This record gives sequence, structure tokens and C-alpha cells, in this order.
Amino acid sequence: MNFFLLAYLLMFFGLALILPSYRVWKTTGVNSYKFGRSESTHDYVGTLFRITLFAVVLVVVVFTFLPELYTYLVPIVYLSNATLIIIGQTLLIIAVIWVLIAQVHMQKSWRIGIDEDVKTELIQTGLFKFSRNPIFLGMRVMLLGLFLVLPNAATLVTLLCGDLLIQIQVRLEEEFLTRTHGETYCAYQNQVRRWI
Repeated sequence: MNFFLLAYLLMFFGLALILPSYRVWKTTGVNSYKFGRSESTHDYVGTLFRITLFAVVLVVVVFTFLPELYTYLVPIVYLSNATLIIIGQTLLIIAVIWVLIAQVHMQKSWRIGIDEDVKTELIQTGLFKFSRNPIFLGMRVMLLGLFLVLPNAATLVTLLCGDLLIQIQVRLEEEFLTRTHGETYCAYQNQVRRWI
């Protein structure tokens, strides 16, 4: 289990964040990472989400390499059972596959944050026919899966904080897409649910 989670995070961050960002930069010359360091709500959410993802990595590193410190993460013992672990592992695998498929559908429109400089195409095909935010949905499922595999206070906090930050970011992006794509995006909102 220890090395499954470590390998999973390396794969998730590598395939779901680094590789698509590199692909967009290589094909368009655009840096897909759009969170800055200003005092705007958008950048503040980005900072908090980076901290949340760092906490996820830290929990897995402690679990894998420093098991004697794991008790300080306050394990939730009554949730530690084989069934929930299998459900959690299944959710983790589904999440990474789902996110990778959604990113393939996004192509050059993939961004981490809101791109005020380059108008991207509004993607309405593939998984985007069923969910307006399939990548964020996959990230929510990933955080839930991690909590079920490693139920403790730290993974519970990352699940709750991550979900809250995703909810805020989605609404910021919806406002931006409404301004950018106007009626086209409004019609899309009416046809496709926010999550699924």
C-alpha cells in the first residue's frame, strides 16, 4: 500500500499536471499555469490549493517512509477496513483515468487557473458532454479515494479543504467563461450539469 500511494501521486501529478502543461507549452508556446501571487481571489485560491496538494504529498510521504510519525496524523481507526481501502483504491484509479481522458479532450485549452490573456476554445465534447468540470470532478474523487485508503485527520482536512477550494475555483471559472463566451457558455450551462 505504501508504495502504491507514492507511485500513484507521482503518476497523477506527472500525467495529470506536468505532462499536459508541457504539451500545451510545446504546441502553443503558452504557459498553462495561470495562478499568480497577487491578492486576487483567484490567486489566493491557487495558493491554498497548492498548500492542500503539498499536504497530500506530505501525508503519503509520512505514511510511506516515516510510519512511526503516522499516529500524529490522527488515524480514524473505525474507517480502516479492507472494504473501504478497496473502494478508495478503485476511486483513485478511476479518478486518474477520468482526468487523463478529460485532458485529452481539452487539448490546447488546458489551463491550471484562469487565462485572461489567451482566449481558449470552449470544449463541449467528450467528457465535457456529461460534466462541465470533469477534471475538477476527478480531483474531488481522488481526494475522497485517498481519504478512504488513509483515513486520518490530515486526509479528512485535505478532502474538505480541497473540495471547498475546487467549488470556489469552479465558480470563478464559470464567471470568466460567461464573460468570455457569452451566450454559448450560458447555453452549455443549461445543457450540462456542473459535476455530472
